[in-house]
Amino acid sequence: MDRDTATPAVDDLPGERAREWVEYHRESAAPSTYVYEFVWDRTAPAEGPFCTDVDGNVLMDFTSHVAAAPLGYNNPLVMDRLAEFDLVDPLKIAGQDFYAAGGPSPDDGIPGASGLMDRLTDLTSHYDMDTVFLSNSGAEAVENAVKIAYDASDGATYAITFDGAFHGRTLGALSLNRSKSVYRRDFPEVSGVTDVPFCDDRTCSPETCSCGFFADGVSRLRRKLDPERGTVHPDDVAYLIMEPIQGEGGYRFPSEAFTDEIAAITDEHDITVIADEIQTGVGRTGEMWGSDHYAYDPDVIASAKGLRVGATVSRGDVFPEETGRLSSTWGAGDLIASAQGALTLDAIEEADLTDNAVVRGRQFIETMRDADLDPVDDVRGKGLLCALEFDTKERRDAVVKNAFERGLLTLACGHEVLRILPPLDVTEREIDLGADLLADAIAAAA
Repeated sequence: MDRDTATPAVDDLPGERAREWVEYHRESAAPSTYVYEFVWDRTAPAEGPFCTDVDGNVLMDFTSHVAAAPLGYNNPLVMDRLAEFDLVDPLKIAGQDFYAAGGPSPDDGIPGASGLMDRLTDLTSHYDMDTVFLSNSGAEAVENAVKIAYDASDGATYAITFDGAFHGRTLGALSLNRSKSVYRRDFPEVSGVTDVPFCDDRTCSPETCSCGFFADGVSRLRRKLDPERGTVHPDDVAYLIMEPIQGEGGYRFPSEAFTDEIAAITDEHDITVIADEIQTGVGRTGEMWGSDHYAYDPDVIASAKGLRVGATVSRGDVFPEETGRLSSTWGAGDLIASAQGALTLDAIEEADLTDNAVVRGRQFIETMRDADLDPVDDVRGKGLLCALEFDTKERRDAVVKNAFERGLLTLACGHEVLRILPPLDVTEREIDLGADLLADAIAAAA
């Protein structure tokens, strides 16, 4: 496949082989959130945003596996280095009973878990973070962030989350969710979790607010935490958790007034801030972390997806000193996943992909805005985390279907929102190509 000339080429979706795979998979798989009957052929040509399914259809992936493949398919900056790896067994180490090295010394060979953690502390040093705990997934990273925040809180039992939040599907993380009710319904919850509105009104100020976060010039959070008249004393708050930009809740971008107020209140009351960077981190927004765009400084970062592993990053004084308080079955590291994560961070820095995310994200947004398509109520984004909001959910779903039929993979989120997540090294030609396919899909749904 020549990435410079590749284009989507679709014959039949889903094709015969894809239908066979889906039928076989469903025989034993629990119900889950599959969007397409698209079956990627891992042995077929794939590069950048282009991939091939089991029937030979070539598609353009503008989902990046929900930001879990930030460099798209088969990026040579990662693949060439991994080709040097002389694979061994086991590749995953259960528990933390001994150290899994990546080579004869830290400077030799492919970086493993230690190399990934070293890179993460370097990339979070502006937040004074120096300690990492690896795990399997984003939900585990959030769970461990919550555990260390409770542990460091001197007995505080309350937590603050936001309307529209999504933090994972494990039981503790579910308690923090405030998006679709199906995620939490009928499951037991951690007590003490309280919520306030998430302000995504970009023109919002304390005096002119339509989102409900501010009322009569005072924020709901400030009223809630008022030491004399509030419903929760700030000393009883173990942590505040937020996505820098809400993902599952509908790609909601916070207002400056909102993030300024979060910074002011958490500083005033010394409240631990957990930033859920599962989807916004690793260069996706044009900065290494989504939080880098805003006024608050996180005390704990939960990362995953683009890292290929889960990671909870903070300061050493926040993590429990007592051994046994944190654990993960594969916490000593999946050697290949850790290497992929470390090499992904290297590639982002070496190729200036955060700058590319800014330029190409702006290109996509301006292109879609200039198209002035009637069913689209809003086009928004930061870096290559982009969204289109439609007039109805049905229209949005029709666009997802139409785009798929044209060979473009997209994803829904929120109620009427379409999310676009091209690989961080996406080119000008690829943005134009994807935007044209999407515009055709939207026109067909009008």
